Amino acid sequence: MMTLKHLSLQSSTRYVPPIFLYFNFQNPSSLYSRPFCSENSALDGAVETVYRILNTSASSKDLKQSLKSSGVFLSNDLIDRVLKRVRFSHGNPLQALEFFNFTAKRRGFYHTPFSLDTMLYILGRSRKFDQIWEVLIEMKRKDRSLISPRTVQVVLARIAKVCSVRQTVDSFRKFRRLVPEFNSNCFNALLRTLCQEKSMTDARNVYHSLKHEFPPNLQTFNILLSGWKSSEEAEGFFEEMRQMGIKPDLVSYNSLIDVYCKGREIEKAYHLVDKMREEDILPDVISYTSIIGGLGLVGQPDKARDFLKEMKEYGCYPDVAAYNAAIRNFCIAKRLGDAYKLMDEMVSKGSNPNATTYNVFFRSFYWSNDLRSSWNLYQRMKDTGCLPYTQSCMFLMRLFKRQEKVEMALELWSDMVEKGFGSYILVSDVLFDLLCDLGKLREAEKCLLQMIEKGYKPSNVSFRRIKVLMELAKEHDALRNLSEKMAAFGSSVQGITSRLKASVNDANTLLDFYYLIGSLMLIKDQASEVDLLCGDADGIFQSIKVKLVQVAKRVHEAYICS
Repeated sequence: MMTLKHLSLQSSTRYVPPIFLYFNFQNPSSLYSRPFCSENSALDGAVETVYRILNTSASSKDLKQSLKSSGVFLSNDLIDRVLKRVRFSHGNPLQALEFFNFTAKRRGFYHTPFSLDTMLYILGRSRKFDQIWEVLIEMKRKDRSLISPRTVQVVLARIAKVCSVRQTVDSFRKFRRLVPEFNSNCFNALLRTLCQEKSMTDARNVYHSLKHEFPPNLQTFNILLSGWKSSEEAEGFFEEMRQMGIKPDLVSYNSLIDVYCKGREIEKAYHLVDKMREEDILPDVISYTSIIGGLGLVGQPDKARDFLKEMKEYGCYPDVAAYNAAIRNFCIAKRLGDAYKLMDEMVSKGSNPNATTYNVFFRSFYWSNDLRSSWNLYQRMKDTGCLPYTQSCMFLMRLFKRQEKVEMALELWSDMVEKGFGSYILVSDVLFDLLCDLGKLREAEKCLLQMIEKGYKPSNVSFRRIKVLMELAKEHDALRNLSEKMAAFGSSVQGITSRLKASVNDANTLLDFYYLIGSLMLIKDQASEVDLLCGDADGIFQSIKVKLVQVAKRVHEAYICS
């Protein structure tokens, strides 16, 4: 058993990856109380206005005209927030691009790095890769300094999701002419992308093929160490780092400890912590949090709880993440009483539970069908001012639907609308199912209107269910009003639908057919008025058949050759 040695009372800072820092601490002042409430309220209203214009404009011309006539000053802060809103609400990427380009054309205006990276993320998620390169080329012409290693990672991450490793590396090489400095930092962005979106084997192979062109540094090895499930592979990189004269730091050791703990090799983790101390590298709260999680994996939640106490005795104080790991262990073991005691202890020590803490409990209560405990916990969560994740909202709403608790479901929805948490699109589908199943037409209509007023389009399935109920109840005026509001969302997708249908006829591979037809089906689900009838359906079917035959022949030839 590892013995904890005395630690210094220095603050133990949790390592945060660069991506997290970039998206969560763009505005440091947000960490403190903000006295200028009226100023923030005005900006919130302006963001809402612009976002609504993006959602309801039927064409590029309408978008520009509406923005000009709105009287809203399009500042960098406002543009950042609008694009962030589009990103998290899965808004229309082409409309967002029109907005981005429109604001960029103003004399003397320059986008922020956040706006650029967010715009590229939105385009990449929708596989608008041609538009991505167009934006980057234009940005290089106007202000090349905005294109950073972070930009490289944003773009490559979206490409890697749908393209091969070779295509991802080829795209990486395109940045040589775009970024101010094409160096090891950009190479690290490529490796991080491959670790996250492909496999560690792919990352290792690319590392070995390019390491002579881009000399590895400490960050390179920390990236490669952080993703391995095999301790042998991680140990190999750790040894290579030492051979190259690069001294491991706290992050390096923590990565290796995490590999050991996830592989249930707790004794190796203990020995590595002792080795860290021999090299005067003090374990921090992350080191211990990994071990706490590992003890849970080997079925020792009580030992993990004791570990929390030992940490405190030797000067390393557990944070919320450490408590969450110990709480999760008890929830997995179905010892919710002990988990609750730990949460109470956490509060008594001055650490408030966060959304992750509550989500662990909501998951357990959902699977045990414990409505009462879920509802009490949600009330406690509200009292502390903590807002739940979308996943927590889904656990709650599905539980309400299962037990037909309309009042609870409406209270959760009202809180979401008022405080702006959770995904309206995902949660609303479950809510509308519950309301329609029980014939709660008035409540369903009200919730649907609230959603539309927030700028979110209800799914076509939900609207159809409410429409049927309104027709049966002969609520023709209300139905006409809802149909008009829904039509405002659908009008902007007609052009996209036409282009997709045209592209189906020009598709060259099975993958092209798959993505194009899948995109059309997705639009059909979201817009009831979209017509998906193809004039040459028989020709398209024959093209797919030919491609399938070609693939079958290649597979047969490969089998014969082998």
